[in-house]
Amino acid sequence: MKHFVSRRKFLQVAGMGAGAAALAACGGAAAPAATAAPAKPAATTAPAVVNTAVDMRIAWWGSQDRHDRTIKVIELYQKKNPNVKIAYEFASFNDHLTKMTTQAAGNSLPDIMQQDYAWIAEWAGRGLIVPLEEYVASGALDLKDCADDFTKGGKVNGKLVALNLGSNSQTFLADIDIFTKAGLEMPKDNWTWDDFEQIATTIKGKVGLYGAGSSLWNEQIWKSLYLSLGGWAYADDGTALGYTDDKPFIDHLNRLLRLSKAGAIPTLPDAMAKYYDKGLELQAMATGKSASDSMWSNQIVGSWKAYGDAKNLKMLPLPRPAGGKSSNYIKPSQFFSITKDSKNKVEAAKFISFFTNDLEANDILFAERGVPIAAKVRDALKPKLGKSQTEMFNYVARVSNDVQPIRPPDPTGANDIVKNIYVPQVVSPVLYEKMKAEDAVALLRKEATAILAKNKK
Repeated sequence: MKHFVSRRKFLQVAGMGAGAAALAACGGAAAPAATAAPAKPAATTAPAVVNTAVDMRIAWWGSQDRHDRTIKVIELYQKKNPNVKIAYEFASFNDHLTKMTTQAAGNSLPDIMQQDYAWIAEWAGRGLIVPLEEYVASGALDLKDCADDFTKGGKVNGKLVALNLGSNSQTFLADIDIFTKAGLEMPKDNWTWDDFEQIATTIKGKVGLYGAGSSLWNEQIWKSLYLSLGGWAYADDGTALGYTDDKPFIDHLNRLLRLSKAGAIPTLPDAMAKYYDKGLELQAMATGKSASDSMWSNQIVGSWKAYGDAKNLKMLPLPRPAGGKSSNYIKPSQFFSITKDSKNKVEAAKFISFFTNDLEANDILFAERGVPIAAKVRDALKPKLGKSQTEMFNYVARVSNDVQPIRPPDPTGANDIVKNIYVPQVVSPVLYEKMKAEDAVALLRKEATAILAKNKK
């Protein structure tokens, strides 16, 4: 998710309205934001593929490893296309959203913007990103090697507005050696939250470490609980919550409170002070204080590197409620979209196509954003995969046999719910022991219902 938890600091920027505050993400914590325009390639570079001078901008969030890889791909593209000059902007997840919403209000968005599944419906609905079909039809954006299952997540109201940069799913990354030291076998893929509580308690008692890191209270876990039980956080039409029984979420919050009081997971104050919105290298697993942590599978490459390449790690599906089905679904890790402010939309589409299909570029990217969507890229990378990439590829293939269908992007008002209700009025009071879980969850239902009702036509 810290991981995706730390990437869920919710923001609102003037001019974007209540829904502009964004959540979700799937990239790692990052170094401070930076901008750069790489130097012009030498005159001896290959002939230009494009025939006119083009200045473009691109922006993304992610870990330092992602920044380094993406910059190298930009430099490769400029070498192959010396008429093109690309200025780039990278940041942490939260800073990325702040910058992009500010730029949207000033009509100064970059040509290409990294997007998350949780935002695309709202950004498309506000006309901030453009449909991509015409660029697919013209061949500027080549999707011939990309199956529909890999691209349909970028569609809003039937229109492709964002191209998936990699497929992923939520996971627990577990340290096998710590489990062994605690006398535990690795959990089966159908393990439950009851199993997790017992495991975390055993690890605390046997080896004195946390059973998991600091991300178990975030809204993605809330969603996954109800996905396992046949629902979702939101109704498909976005006008109400997507479940009627509050008890699973009440039980989950009470479980987290029990575990934190027992020292089996970080307390919320400790998590906020030490892990929330901090770099990968500072997370509990990286500092040897935790046996596992939850995250998105595309974060494995950066996380494993931060935790130590020599670590003996295994990816597990999310625990499920007792009696529930899988809590996982296959999700686009993130997207590239072309913004309304781009003056170079065709060339932006060509760059996204290059990013997606070029084998040399993907040797550099090396599936850091998730399992690539182009079949030829996946086939070319498989023999070259390192330990972390191999685990990620195998995990996504494994869990894809037992996942729930992806649900629609979050509706208008979802960001308001998470930022202004879920975090400050529900999770925090419960885990700070200021409110009973039953009362907090009842408040969530009342306030979320009022917000979502505004979507009714």
